[in-house]
Amino acid sequence: MQSSWGQGLHVAIIMDGNGRWATRRGLPRMAGHRAGLAAARRIVEHASDIGIRCLTLYAFSSDNWRRPAPEVQSIFWLLRAFLRMETERMRARGVRLEVIGRRDRLPKPVMRAIEKSEWVTAAGRGIHLRVAIDYSSREAIARAAAECVRTAAASSEQSCEELRLKLMRAVAGDGGDVDLLIRTGGEKRLSDFLLWESAYAELLFTERMWPDFDEGDLDAAVEEFQHRERRFGAVPAPVVSIAGGAR
Repeated sequence: MQSSWGQGLHVAIIMDGNGRWATRRGLPRMAGHRAGLAAARRIVEHASDIGIRCLTLYAFSSDNWRRPAPEVQSIFWLLRAFLRMETERMRARGVRLEVIGRRDRLPKPVMRAIEKSEWVTAAGRGIHLRVAIDYSSREAIARAAAECVRTAAASSEQSCEELRLKLMRAVAGDGGDVDLLIRTGGEKRLSDFLLWESAYAELLFTERMWPDFDEGDLDAAVEEFQHRERRFGAVPAPVVSIAGGAR
């Protein structure tokens, strides 16, 4: 059922806890990653149903290359299989997929699967799904800043504000600022994820492991967001009563 519950929001999720979820059940870590993919599928569909504009999922950080090679290879195999199975479903639901992060270190079969999925879903007018793979926010900011410096050197007519806006576009793309950032798995840190875009994001940390995160959890997170007061550094305007006095 379509709803406007999360209308227009950019929600970002650090999908943490797959390995620990599996270990606690006496299962291999890859069982946790498979369960995590199932969770991602239901959350993407529910986010679309409740009107979320943009959903950014942290799937594989640049630091994750430090994991054992067999686990990394299995994660990419699962990602490729997921894209092959889900691309047509995403297209039918109007999902527009965009993968952010480095691409030069990804296995070629994974790269081809990403490019095909992005192409097939490019016309989607529903939820904008961004998946961060081999992603580092610090690296993205540094790369964008270097490009802006090169541009500024070539044109002395650009103002500082124009360069700032260009840098913002280069880092954030058309995802824009994050409204709500959720991290599952009990940890309370950003882990180099969307640092620029999350400057004014509301943060929500949950003990729930990612494979267990469901539609009700997303609804509860959005509901809490709706009850938070967002001032962006300003002082809230006084409430004026009917009698005309401020209170």
